Amino acid sequence: MLRMGVAVAEAEPSGRQLSDGDLLEELLSTANAARAFHEFRQSQRKECFNLLRWVQLLLPLVQELRESAPALSDDAYRRLALLGRAFQAARRLLRCCHDGSKIYLTLESEAVMGRFRGVYEKMNMALEGMPYAELGVSDEVKEQVELISAQLKKRSKKRTETQDMELAMDLMMILQSKEQDANNADRPILDRLAKRLQLQSLADLRAETMAIKKLINDHQSDSTNQIVDLLHRLKAIAGVDEKNILGDVSIPKYLEKCPSLMIPNDFLCPISLEIMTDPTYERRSIQKWLDAGQRTCPKTQQPLGHLSLAPNYALKNLIMQWCDKNKVEIHSGDPPPEPPEDPKVVIPTLVKDLSSPNLDVQRKAVKKIRTLSKENPENRLLVTDNAGIPALIGLLPYPDKKIQENTVTSLLNLSIDEANKLLIARGGSIPLIIDVLRNGSVEGQENSAAALFSLSMVDENKVAIGTLGGIPPLVDLLQNGTIRGKKDASTAIFNLMLNNGNKLRAIEAGILPTLLKLLDDKKAAMVDEALSIFLLLASNPTCRGEVGTEHFVEKLVQIIKDGTPKNKECAVSVLLELGSSNNALMAHALAFDLHDHLADIAKNGTSRAQRKANSLIQLARKCS
Repeated sequence: MLRMGVAVAEAEPSGRQLSDGDLLEELLSTANAARAFHEFRQSQRKECFNLLRWVQLLLPLVQELRESAPALSDDAYRRLALLGRAFQAARRLLRCCHDGSKIYLTLESEAVMGRFRGVYEKMNMALEGMPYAELGVSDEVKEQVELISAQLKKRSKKRTETQDMELAMDLMMILQSKEQDANNADRPILDRLAKRLQLQSLADLRAETMAIKKLINDHQSDSTNQIVDLLHRLKAIAGVDEKNILGDVSIPKYLEKCPSLMIPNDFLCPISLEIMTDPTYERRSIQKWLDAGQRTCPKTQQPLGHLSLAPNYALKNLIMQWCDKNKVEIHSGDPPPEPPEDPKVVIPTLVKDLSSPNLDVQRKAVKKIRTLSKENPENRLLVTDNAGIPALIGLLPYPDKKIQENTVTSLLNLSIDEANKLLIARGGSIPLIIDVLRNGSVEGQENSAAALFSLSMVDENKVAIGTLGGIPPLVDLLQNGTIRGKKDASTAIFNLMLNNGNKLRAIEAGILPTLLKLLDDKKAAMVDEALSIFLLLASNPTCRGEVGTEHFVEKLVQIIKDGTPKNKECAVSVLLELGSSNNALMAHALAFDLHDHLADIAKNGTSRAQRKANSLIQLARKCS
């Protein structure tokens, strides 16, 4: 993982590097530089404003010392120098949360929180024992600083729960799936991640690309490939054709021999960020941008007046001259594809064909709608505006399994758009989708589970799916489905169980033995998914007694000893949830020589696992 953890005080220099006055001026300058940041990434926004508040509250101390200009003893100088380093760390952290990679800051949210705690600890170390009387600090400022010091001490040791469970599950599902194996179930997750991370517009995606380039230049970590992969996939759903985007990770061939070559910005396609061979905008990139339903200028984000593409021969000539002068070889891509059929004409006809008395016409229409509804938001809007949702719902009861499969997949695609989730559910689709989940083709069952997952993003639909009997067939698919079916089912079940009533329904449907078998299913490789569902059940007081058995605790102990780092993180989290309310279970776990393994995880595990392991160690001491 990227650099994380609680910062510690650096070694103090043996001599004074700055005069007393310069030290205080630098303190003020650093604090003001930190206060210059006002906008932060969503995942750390609250903590950033907390940190800014602490810096602001300490300014009166520095300002008073600058005005009174007392001679600083060695002790006072050392403490103020440490405070200066704390301010510098705060400035760096605020800068990271201001323009750093949104994907990194979300994926490593707990590691970043550790950096905040490190800053608080350093500030507290500087303030504790500050010789106020010697410095002639006023009583008012002294009381304020002492109060801040006490609060910082608590803050530096506080282990807050920073993870958004739903967002964490989405990240886990996407990062565990391979891009080339992505299926329809991935699309709603990716759309939701793009929205939650605010990585939907071209401007945001370009800024994220630059942030990740800087991250890669500054760090090397196990997370890099995951971050790059997710960025590629988010760009793909936005209609941006970029593969060679991240410096040494994948550098354009024309820069391999001369990486320092400065390319004029006007020569770069705003979409692919590579030299254009067919401006204005690289034709292949802008065509894909338009085909994805985008109707704004990629550079200015202003609405386009028309969709006609015209070459810019003057710019093309300048690019060719520059490439010739700098000995840069670029190759034009494939010829542009034939213009597609106009969806505005095709889709209304297809929706009408859904009600045709000819079964073959219906089959072809729903198959085509399945394809078109997957492509872009504009097509989905056309299907909706032409009453496609009720027409599709009307096909779900058909005994033809292929029609069922294509219909439920079309509804899955349409449900990507938030407004459609309620339209589909309120149209009476849920019991029909559940029936396909029970009795449909293999792919129909898998996509029904994915559709229920997508619909369940609305709380109202979580309740409806549970009360209408959606949980038992999902549990059955989790137990007996294909690998993909099991994954679709686990995602849907996890999301549905964010509703407490559905936790009880899952218990009644027999999910516990299914999850226990999944823990031993090496072919499925779904230990993390199973433990994530166990964690939701263990967090509910009513379900906890069903989950918390000695047999299950022994499985958790085995995973803590032998599992992957992520397996261990999940297992430690579940054991902590169970042990916090049942000392007997905790004692049973400790009987299996767990101490050394917990100590190893606390030192070498993932950031979340380290925190959970430390909490378990403290709990174990109480039990002992």
